[in-house]
Amino acid sequence: MVGAGAAAVLAAGHLNPAKADFDGSALPDDPNAIFTAALIAEDLATTFYYNGLTGMVIQDPALAGPGGTATNVTAAGNVGNVNYLQAALTQEISHANLLRSLLTGAAASGDPYQTFHFPAGTFDTLSAFTAMLDALENAFIGAYLAAVRQFGFMAARGNSNYFNSNSTHTFSRDELIYFGQVSASILGIECEHRVLGRVISNTNPANQLNYEQTDGIVNVYSGSSSAVNALLPFLNAATGPAYSLASALAGQGAVSIPSTGNIPTF
Repeated sequence: MVGAGAAAVLAAGHLNPAKADFDGSALPDDPNAIFTAALIAEDLATTFYYNGLTGMVIQDPALAGPGGTATNVTAAGNVGNVNYLQAALTQEISHANLLRSLLTGAAASGDPYQTFHFPAGTFDTLSAFTAMLDALENAFIGAYLAAVRQFGFMAARGNSNYFNSNSTHTFSRDELIYFGQVSASILGIECEHRVLGRVISNTNPANQLNYEQTDGIVNVYSGSSSAVNALLPFLNAATGPAYSLASALAGQGAVSIPSTGNIPTF
């Protein structure tokens, strides 16, 4: 998992035992590790939603209808459901842009992973697509829940240095608390995606949970119960066909719709 980009970020993170490790069997996470893991997840989500909007599944009656497209929903389709996916694509790109800016500020072409693998047929039928949507969003929710806890832990310690990826800035306690708030604001959007995916698949009640779940995720970056470990199958060619992040970003403008709202004020 630790490719060149991710390894460089971790090496610059000045990891020490005072940092957040709720797994107990791994290197502790620090802010840069969390940002990196979340960026990989958001790039994966971007690739997923783009290919859902451009794959065969878009012609399902629950989406654009037979012969329809993301931008030409037929009378037999459902404009609202297509709009859910279009907005989700925009939102995942926005999240990735934020996380990238917190790391190196470089272009998406410098992200740790440029290709993601999905099981064959993921983008062919509604049942396969929405099942994957549910699985991914549950993992993202668990990851951001873990991030909120970890940033809170780091802020409470207060006696350890947490550097940015370039080792040019030490994050203050207030910044760590703020990162927890931003993680929670992204978490809320991923919860919306989970529920709207269940609406599209007509799984009722769509809002069946009293509390969002951790999905077995304890750490964000490190360990067997980490979000990164949950993402590993999507980085493995044995999982299925490859889908390009660059292609998704190049084509997203033709199928996405705008979303509003900014991150919480620091």
